[in-house]
Amino acid sequence: MTRPSSRTMGSIAFFATYRPPLALDIFSLPADPDATRQDEIHLTDGISYNYNCKVIPPQALRTILRHSQLASSSKPPKRSDIDSGRLTGLVFVSERDSNLETLHFALLCFNHDDDDDDDDDDDNVDDPNVDYGGGGCDDDDDDDDDDCGYDDDDHYYDDYSYDDDDNCYSDDDDDDYSNYDNDDDDDEDEEEEEDDPCPTEVQVYSFVDVYGTFSGVRMEDSGCIAGGYKVGNGTVDLYLVYASTMEPIEDRRQPWTAVYKTNLRTGETKRLTPQGVSDLSPSVSPSGKKVAVASFERNGWQGEIEHLHTDIYVMHLRNPQEERRRVIRNGGWPTWGSDNIIFFHRKREGFWGVFRADISNGETRVTHRVTPVGIDAMTPAAINDTEVAVATIRKKSKFNEDRVAAQYRHIEIFDITEPQHESIEITRNTRPKTDHYNPFVIDGGNRIGYHRCKSPRLKSGKDMHRYFQNLKSPKKNVELNRVSGVFPTISSDGSKLAFVDNEFKSVWLADSKGVRMVYDTKGPDNIFSAVWNQNPEKDTLYVCMGPSFNADKPLEIHAIPNVSYVSSDNVETIPLTRGSFNNAFPSTNPQGNRLVFRSTRNGGDKRYKNLYIMENAKIGEFSGGKIRRLTRGAWTDTHCQWSPRGDWIVFSSTRDKPRDAPEKSIEGDPGYFAVYLVKATDPDVWVRVIKSGDDIAGHVNHPCFSPDGRSIAVSADLAAVSVDPISLPLFLHSVRPYGDIFTVDIDTRDIYENEDIETYTRITHSRYENSTPTWTMYSIMHPDADWSFCLKDSYVPTCPYTYPEGGESERRIGHLCIPRRCC
Repeated sequence: MTRPSSRTMGSIAFFATYRPPLALDIFSLPADPDATRQDEIHLTDGISYNYNCKVIPPQALRTILRHSQLASSSKPPKRSDIDSGRLTGLVFVSERDSNLETLHFALLCFNHDDDDDDDDDDDNVDDPNVDYGGGGCDDDDDDDDDDCGYDDDDHYYDDYSYDDDDNCYSDDDDDDYSNYDNDDDDDEDEEEEEDDPCPTEVQVYSFVDVYGTFSGVRMEDSGCIAGGYKVGNGTVDLYLVYASTMEPIEDRRQPWTAVYKTNLRTGETKRLTPQGVSDLSPSVSPSGKKVAVASFERNGWQGEIEHLHTDIYVMHLRNPQEERRRVIRNGGWPTWGSDNIIFFHRKREGFWGVFRADISNGETRVTHRVTPVGIDAMTPAAINDTEVAVATIRKKSKFNEDRVAAQYRHIEIFDITEPQHESIEITRNTRPKTDHYNPFVIDGGNRIGYHRCKSPRLKSGKDMHRYFQNLKSPKKNVELNRVSGVFPTISSDGSKLAFVDNEFKSVWLADSKGVRMVYDTKGPDNIFSAVWNQNPEKDTLYVCMGPSFNADKPLEIHAIPNVSYVSSDNVETIPLTRGSFNNAFPSTNPQGNRLVFRSTRNGGDKRYKNLYIMENAKIGEFSGGKIRRLTRGAWTDTHCQWSPRGDWIVFSSTRDKPRDAPEKSIEGDPGYFAVYLVKATDPDVWVRVIKSGDDIAGHVNHPCFSPDGRSIAVSADLAAVSVDPISLPLFLHSVRPYGDIFTVDIDTRDIYENEDIETYTRITHSRYENSTPTWTMYSIMHPDADWSFCLKDSYVPTCPYTYPEGGESERRIGHLCIPRRCC
C-alpha cells in the first residue's frame, strides 16, 4: 500500500502544558543567607526561555572560542579575557531557535576596575568567576584506569597558546546585550534590575551553529563538559556531553533521549548510550573521565510520570560501551561530589529527598539521606563531597491554596557534616514567592545559579504576555504552531481560531476582528473542549459545560451560534444534551447538520463511554431530536472527530485493553488508549490505526484529521518522557502528560488498510506536554488565516491569576488549572 507523503498539508496548532506563560531565565546569588535581591545576577541576554545551565570551565571555553564562527566574529575574545575573569561561559537550554529546546553557549563579559591590565589577577569577588571544579579541570591523574589502552576514537591534543592575532572585547563597542528582557515589570522593578551586578555584555551562540551537529527537530538538555585530563605528555580532548532526542528508538513508548559527546576541537559527535537504551540527566565527574546518567536500562519506561523508575549508571568517557555499570538502584538526577561520591534524588516515604552514595567499590545499596524527611528536595548540584545545593519545597500545598513562602520551590545548600540537617537558604529571602529550579554551582560554591520565571513582584490583575509561536517542523509541508490556549480549534476554512483559557472558565476567539473573550462562566473548571462546526457558514462553536475529567459528574454539550458576532456579556448558548450523563468531545459532519459525541449514557455504574450520533446538530436531543448510538461496549470511546470526507470517524478508545490489566495504572491513570477509525454509518466496520505500547498500554489520544483526510495527528506517549518531570515547573496538581504530537498517513480508500500502522512521524520533541492538536488547511502566513496575525502580539486580559499581595501561584506556572485528572 502506498500512502501519500508529499503534499500541501497546512498547519498543526497545539497547546503545551507545563510551559510557564512567563519566560524562564537564568540567575545566580551568593551562597549567603543574608544575600539580597540586589545581589542576584542575570546571566543571559534575556531573550526567549533559558534554563538548565552549567558553567563552561576555562580550558573548554578556550577551545570553543577557537571555532571559526566565534573566532571570526566582530569582537573575538582572547585568552587573557578568560584568565583575568573578564570572560566566562555558560552552556544552557534555550528556546530561541525555531522555538526548539536546544543547547546554546553564552559568553559573559564583565568589566573590572583594572581593565587595561590583561594579566589582572584580581579576585573579582563581584563576578561569577568559576573554580571550574567539574568536567575536565582536575589535572591530577589519580585514576588507575588511565593506564589502559585507548581505541582509535580517542583524541589528544598538546598544550597550545592563542596566537598574536587574538583580540579582546572593547568596552566602547556599540552593541550592548545587557538586560535585554521581555519582562513587563513596573518601573520600580526595572530600576532594581539595572542595579544588579550583571555582565556588561552577553553574546549567545547556538551549539549546532558553532559545531554543525544534528540540526533537525530534536530536544537537547543537560550540557556539561568532559575530558581535558592528562594522559602521559598529552591531554584528552574536551567534549560537550549532553542528552538529545535526535535518534528514534526502535521500541514504542520508550524515551528517545540518549547521551552524546561532541568533541569541542573537531566537532565529531558520538553516542555514549548503548543502542536500544534510554538515558537522562548526564553528569560528568570532577576528573572529566566518567559520566553518570539516570537510565531506563533495567526496566524501561513503564508509564510513570512524577517519579521515574530509573537507575544510575556510570560509564567511562573513552569507552562507554564496555565500561558501563550500574551503581545505584532507584535514583535520578546524578551529580558528582568527587569521582567516587554521587548525590542524587529519589522519592521515598512520600517525599522527594536528596541522597549520597559512595561508589568506590561499585554498585551500592548503602545511601545516606542528605535532606530531612518531611520536606521535598530534588535536582541536586554537588559542590564537593559533603555539600550539595538542592531545590526544596518545605511545605506541601493544596490546589488553589494561597501559598506561603515554604510552599514555593527554593534553593538551599545542605552539608552532611552539619547536625540536624541544617541548611543555608539561598533564594527564600530574596524572592520568597517565586519558584526557583535546578541549581548549578559557580565559583566552587561561592555562588549558586538557578532558573526562575522573570516575574518579580507580580501584582494582582497585571497582565502577562502570551504568544503564538511557530516551531520548526520535521514535515516540510506542515507548519507547527503552539497556541497559548487549551483545546485550540481552527475553523475548516482556516479563518478563525478558538480556545479555552487555562482555568477552563472562558472561551476566546481570534479572527479578523482581533482576539477577544466570547464566553465567560465566571468560575474555574466549568467549560472545555471547544470545537467548530465543520461547515464554516454555520459560524457555530460547540463547548462542553461542566467539570472536566470527572465521569461521575453531569457534563453537557452547548452550541454558541453566530459566535463571530457575540461578546462575553451578551452571548447565549444552546444546550444540546440533557440528563445526568457525561457528554463531551462533539464533532460535526462536513455539512454541519449532524454531530458525533461521547457519553456515559448506558454506561452503567462504571461509567463506560461510547459514541453517539446527534441527528440534528441544531436542536440536539430537545424538541424531538434523535440520538443514535454508534458504538457499544464496556470500555471508553472518546476524543472523536468526523472526517472531512464524512465517511469515517476517528476516536481514541480503551476497547483493546487486556482483560487482566489493572483498572488503574501507574499514578491513577487508566491508560490503554489507542486510536481507531469507524465507519459513520456502520459501527461494525472499524479498525485500530495506531497504538502506543505493544501491550496496548499507554496513551494515543485526541486524534484529528488533516484537512484532506489523508493523515491523522495525535497526542501520544510513543516517545515516553524526555526529561525528569520533577525538574519542570510542576509538582502538585499535575495532569498526566500525553507526550508529544505525532502523525500517521492513512489510506482513504479502504479502512482495513489502516490497521495497526507501523510508520509514524514524531512532530514535536519537548520536555512539556504537547496535546490537543488541531489541523488547518492554511499556512499561518496565508491571507485567510486571520487568527494567526492576531496572535503575533500579546492580548489582554491574559490570565495572570496572581495573588493580591504578589507572588507566583500554582495557577500561573503553566499547567492546566484543574485538579489531578484521570482520562
